[in-house]
This record gives sequence, structure tokens and C-alpha cells, in this order.
Amino acid sequence: MVSRTTYLARLIGAYSILIGLSMLLERQAATEMVGAVANNPGLMFVTGLVAVVVGLAIVLGHNVWSGGVLPVVITLIGCWSLTKGLACLFMPSLMAEFLRGPVYARISYFSPLLTVGAGLYLVYASRSSARWETE
Repeated sequence: MVSRTTYLARLIGAYSILIGLSMLLERQAATEMVGAVANNPGLMFVTGLVAVVVGLAIVLGHNVWSGGVLPVVITLIGCWSLTKGLACLFMPSLMAEFLRGPVYARISYFSPLLTVGAGLYLVYASRSSARWETE
């Protein structure tokens, strides 16, 4: 049986690879979509709701702070999603300002690469983790 950590690593890893590649291949569209979220309070609210649900699901279902790097990384991803979602819900103007600002403009070039790299790590680590579970 596959552990919760392995399942979440595969799920988040595949998601990250697909999203990161789409951001790389459609950079202009991705930039416009982020701008649309930053300029639309309704989209910011919905984005926050989704991020809070995902973050809570991971934190409540996988609050693991030991057992190797992979379980801790999964838990940190849940905490990050929850924090980002709460910021969108409770500080939407600050989040919008960040998304429109120079810092985000600089990291938006590296964000897709980081996302793909993190996804590849999660998929690879989940494969290694699953091998240990079956042996």
C-alpha cells in the first residue's frame, strides 16, 4: 500500500510539473492571468479559498515533521498553501500589490523553473520512498 506521503508527493509533483511547464511555454498568458487575479478582488477571493482548502487538507491530513525530508517538504507545502490562501483572504490588497510589484516581476522568471524542479524532486523522491515501502 502506498503511504499518504508518497501519494501526496506524486500528486503535488505531477501538478507542479504540469503547471510549471504551462507557465514556461505560455509565459505571456501566465503573466496576464496573474495580473487578472491581482486586479480582480473576486478572483483573489476564489484563489484564496482554493489555497486555504488545499492547505488545510494537507496540514490536517499530513502534519508530519519527522521521518525524512519528503514528509517534511509535503507538510511545508501545505503550510505554504494555507498561508498564501489566508493572505489572499485577509490581505487581498497587499497580495495584489505584491503581484503587481517589482519583486514578483523578478521572481516570475524563475518561478516556473523552480516549480518544475520541485515537481521533479517530489516525483523522484516519491518513487524512492515507494521502493522502500514495498521492500
